[in-house]
Amino acid sequence: MPSWTALQLQRRDDGVAVLTMNRPAVFNAFDETLIAELDDAFTRLSDNADVRVIMLSGAGRHFSAGADLQWMQRAAAASAEDNLADARRFAAMLSRIADCPKPTVARVQGAALGGGAGLVAACDMAVASDAATFAASEARMGILPAVIGPHLINAIGLREARRLALTAARIGADEALRLGLVQRVVPAEGLDAAVDAVLAELLAGGPQAQAEIKQLYARLAPGPVTADERELTAQTIARVRATPEAREGFAAFLTKRPPDWRPPE
Repeated sequence: MPSWTALQLQRRDDGVAVLTMNRPAVFNAFDETLIAELDDAFTRLSDNADVRVIMLSGAGRHFSAGADLQWMQRAAAASAEDNLADARRFAAMLSRIADCPKPTVARVQGAALGGGAGLVAACDMAVASDAATFAASEARMGILPAVIGPHLINAIGLREARRLALTAARIGADEALRLGLVQRVVPAEGLDAAVDAVLAELLAGGPQAQAEIKQLYARLAPGPVTADERELTAQTIARVRATPEAREGFAAFLTKRPPDWRPPE
């Protein structure tokens, strides 16, 4: 078990890794330590063949209030070189989550503000309490949601991401669902059960197929399907159809049994 101080890891028997940001006294706000530990955690878990799915959560009342103000003050007072290096570490951490080959799920209760909303956007999907709130709130402090911007745009589209950044408005869970920032909203008492249902769906899929999905879909863009995209998708499915995982999946389907990657119920 890594010796983290701001992050906790629970490994479930079914292959789910539960990462919990553990700074509840400051609503799981980011500082240098939490950023480094999240980067380390997603690096380790991405390379671990026993991990099927990663669930990211926050301890206490809130998912994450975004940047720790003391950290931001330290960054503002630092040299230009140190300030840039600090921002690059934050950007690298978010990309580590977005590029993770495993499916990632955010469990959101309370507030997900600024970088906290960026975490939600960087994950593949999110399940939220109906009391959860979200904001790209940086403009109200005279800065901007720069590093989280690409992930927010990928999650909800350019125009809505720009609106949230410009207004810094706090939105509720239902609006976050409409925008696509989260995929399911449930009452607070049903949050864990709803997350478990999503995890079960993910565990039913082939792990290599899911890694292929993430890699392929990262290379596809909305709009007309180009000849290069047609060729890429054709080559991908032709290659994957011949893998041992695909052969096991077809055999399991034809014989009406669970595939060997699926945890026992």
